[in-house]
Amino acid sequence: MPTWIAEVADEALVLDPSHRTEELRVDTWLIGPGSGPAPSATEVVAAFRDTADGIRRRIAELPYGGPAAFYVWHDRQAGQLRRPTGSVDRERLPFGGPYYPVTDLKPIIDGHLADGSPGSVPWDDLEGSGDLVEPEPEPFPVRVAEVGA
Repeated sequence: MPTWIAEVADEALVLDPSHRTEELRVDTWLIGPGSGPAPSATEVVAAFRDTADGIRRRIAELPYGGPAAFYVWHDRQAGQLRRPTGSVDRERLPFGGPYYPVTDLKPIIDGHLADGSPGSVPWDDLEGSGDLVEPEPEPFPVRVAEVGA
């Protein structure tokens, strides 16, 4: 997993605020459960740090001069780590629900590595109280690194 994360720093990169859909399509990477022994959270955090540094260097060489963020979160429902880069600042990430930026990535990685049944949600978590009103989603942590101007 850490090797694959590091390789993402050299993949295609689209930064164009007028084409956010294309940005999300090209610049979002999903990391599901791996085969073989799980890496340590420390190894994964280091790989993400190095990847953010590599993306920061690449963006500095581009004519793009706007804000850019590299962000990571654990999508519990899908059992994945998600890692996009986008032409947004850290306070305006393109989520439809509430999130909060964090400085420490390790708890997010720990949650992903401990996810015993990725892609599934326990039945008890799905049962509602019978109300037709959807509850407000819980805010979730997102590690955000500013990688652009």
